[in-house]
Amino acid sequence: MMWSKLCHFSPLFVCLIVVTLLSCDNKNKEQSEHVPYVKLESVSGAISARTLEYPGRTKPVDEVNVSFRVSGPIVSMNVKEGDFVKKGQLIAQMDQRDYSLQLKAVEAEYQSVKAEAERIIAMYQEGSTTANNYDKARFGLQQITEKLNHARNQLNDTRLVAPISGFVSTRYHEAGETVAQGMPIVAISSGNNIEVEINLSSNDFAKRSNFLSYSCTFDVIPGKKFPLSVSRINNEANSNQLYNVRLRFAGPVDPNITTGMTTMVDIERAMEEGTIIAISKEALFESDGKQCVYVYNDKAGTVGKKEIKVSRLTSKGKAIVTSGLEGNERIVTAGVHKLRDGQRVKPLPNASKSNIGGLL
Repeated sequence: MMWSKLCHFSPLFVCLIVVTLLSCDNKNKEQSEHVPYVKLESVSGAISARTLEYPGRTKPVDEVNVSFRVSGPIVSMNVKEGDFVKKGQLIAQMDQRDYSLQLKAVEAEYQSVKAEAERIIAMYQEGSTTANNYDKARFGLQQITEKLNHARNQLNDTRLVAPISGFVSTRYHEAGETVAQGMPIVAISSGNNIEVEINLSSNDFAKRSNFLSYSCTFDVIPGKKFPLSVSRINNEANSNQLYNVRLRFAGPVDPNITTGMTTMVDIERAMEEGTIIAISKEALFESDGKQCVYVYNDKAGTVGKKEIKVSRLTSKGKAIVTSGLEGNERIVTAGVHKLRDGQRVKPLPNASKSNIGGLL
């Protein structure tokens, strides 16, 4: 009798057992699946994307590179960096030996040609020689005279003097070095006027008409921004395909700013067509040679890989994105290399004043 009852309820009993086992299995799977917390950042078009950043250096407004007009070894350097020199003051002396010997040789040649020319000219005036001989003598004397003046100039050019009064900002060579004609020996800056020099890339140079304003900051003067204006732009690229730009201070120069200091120049520009977005560079990772980010899906609670294009990184830790994001996403900004496409995640709670560090 008992056996028949058990047989009668066995199908139901079996179903209950199966359901219970499946439920337990699902719970075990949920418990075994690790759902990591992720730090999210809301994406939006950022003003910082309109700012170009360039390292710069302060330069004197008036600065000249002083060089010898002849080649040879330097025997003495009479100034050092920081010295004040007056116009006409001797800066450096080149070895005069070869130029002195050359002058003596030309002087001897001059005396010979001069004596012969004067004899022929006298004969022509007496009518005892031809006009052709007279012309040869006259032009020969003129030619040797110019040659003599050139030799004298070369000897004189072994003395390098200051073309202007000012401070020696740079000394490029030392005594004992052999230099070529035209090589800078020292740089002299006049006055206390200071400008900022930067070098624009060819891409930004082509878009300079969109530039709105300029400013610079100095590490030695924290928290202060100095407005600038364009002094001049070189329209010819240098060997590195960069365009030199000089910027003048819009107001009085802070006395703590001196020539040769490094600075960071910010250039505000008009927004171009299309959306330009700035995101934290920690959100970037590479997949198949392409830059990507993980975008959080609020409904599914998962992250999805999204390919983007990055134009540049800023010194403030931002990546400028030119395509791939709409501007209304939330992206992962920490631990991106430990995630996979489609993985379930939990947003990390925002820290509050009573939850320091966001650990609770």
